Formats: sequence, structure tokens, C-alpha cells
Amino acid sequence: MNGFLALGALSAFVSVAAGAFGAHGLRGHIPDEMLAVFETGARYQMYHALALIAVALASGRGPPSPLWAWSGWLFAVGTVLFSGSLYVLALSGVRAWGAVTPVGGLAFLGGWLILALAALRG
Repeated sequence: MNGFLALGALSAFVSVAAGAFGAHGLRGHIPDEMLAVFETGARYQMYHALALIAVALASGRGPPSPLWAWSGWLFAVGTVLFSGSLYVLALSGVRAWGAVTPVGGLAFLGGWLILALAALRG
């Protein structure tokens, strides 16, 4: 599960970079509404980067279970779909990207449910 630790750390790095880019590079260049969308993507990316780190740390405790990996992969996929679609929407203005965002949200929800199940079984 060290892969999830590394993935979480890299995702946190990207989240901080995206947040800084949004605050310093995009302000005044895109509409405030789209800046808020971009910032939401960065915020949720950070939440789920920390969740990936938690999965990596928690999976080493107790008996092995594939549920840990399922949870981590759902967080990773959710980040790409949810945060990624918000970044592209904010930068491009193409509203169709907003249709991808809920799929990422569902992946996040699934990851949290499976994480709870893994914790209860461990």
C-alpha cells in the first residue's frame, strides 16, 4: 500500500500547486464563478489526497483485505474525474465537463463507504 502513500503525497502536492495557481495565476483572468469552481477542485483533491494517505497507513494495520485497495483506487479515480473535470471546466469554460464531476463524486462516496467497511472488518 506504499503506492497509495506516494499517490496521496503526489496528489497533495498537485492540490497545493493548483491552489496557488488559482489564487495567484488565475485571479483576474477567469470569471470569479470559474475561479470558485477551480478552487473547489483543489480543495476536494486535498481532502482525497489525505484520504489516500489514510488508506495507506490504515491498511498496514490488521489483516490484509482487498477493500483497502478498492477504497484507495476509488479515491484516486474520483480525484481525476471530480477535480480534473472542475479544473478543465474552469479553464476552458466548456460546461459539458460539469457532467463528469458527479461521476467523480460517486467514486468518492464509494471510496468512503468501502473505507468504513474495511475499517469495520479489520
